[in-house]
Amino acid sequence: MADKVFPSSKPAANAATTNATTNNPPTAATNKSHLYNPTSRPPYRPQPHTRRHRSRSGRNICCCCCFWTILTILLLLLLASIAGAALYILYRPHRPTFTITSLRIHRLNLTTSPDSSSSHLSTLFNLTVISKNPNSHISLDYEPFTVSALSDGNDVFLGNGTLPAFSLSKKNQTSFRNVVISGSNDLDVDAVNSLRSDLKKKKSEIGSVMLKIEMDTKVKMKVGGLKTKKVGIRVTCDGIKGSIPKGKIPTVAVTANSKCKADLRIKIWRWTF
Repeated sequence: MADKVFPSSKPAANAATTNATTNNPPTAATNKSHLYNPTSRPPYRPQPHTRRHRSRSGRNICCCCCFWTILTILLLLLLASIAGAALYILYRPHRPTFTITSLRIHRLNLTTSPDSSSSHLSTLFNLTVISKNPNSHISLDYEPFTVSALSDGNDVFLGNGTLPAFSLSKKNQTSFRNVVISGSNDLDVDAVNSLRSDLKKKKSEIGSVMLKIEMDTKVKMKVGGLKTKKVGIRVTCDGIKGSIPKGKIPTVAVTANSKCKADLRIKIWRWTF
């Protein structure tokens, strides 16, 4: 009689276990793979830099302001230059002229103390001045003048005087006679040495001295209805040769070779008309 073979229950159990494993995967492995998944992270979104944009806009505004300010100044300077050139061409200004027609030396004495410790200079001059306005469109208003006499070459001060204020219309002239210049002052050693060669000659000779006259004042110019501000003017007349008088008789200086130049100074620019 044949034996009956019954199947074992173990394969069934193993199959059940395999099915359970297949149907229920391990949760730990699934969670771990989820944590390391790069696609599950939120994307990075950079924030806009508002402060940097504001600083750049402020710099642009500052640069624009500086540019337009410089451009405006340059345009104003250009317009002023054009206006000045147009006025010069239109009116053709000329410098005023001055002439010393005569100069008399009444006194020119240099005295020194016996011990040569001090020296004293006493002077008295009398001169005639002519002023002309050669402009046909410009009038001149002068303030009082300060007139000074100096030795030509070493500029030793000899004396001073004044001229009254006056006005000169277009193409006009005026003259001043008997303008007195006097001085009485002590000289230092250097000034005495500068004058000694001219004032002390041989007894048989008459000493001579080269003189220079300076006149300082302020002038206002009128062009039509326009008036300029008062500007300084210095008139220098050099090349005057005088002789030392003897006694009370004055000597007449030679003024034929003298030259006078008027120099106007206006702040930055120096106008020589």
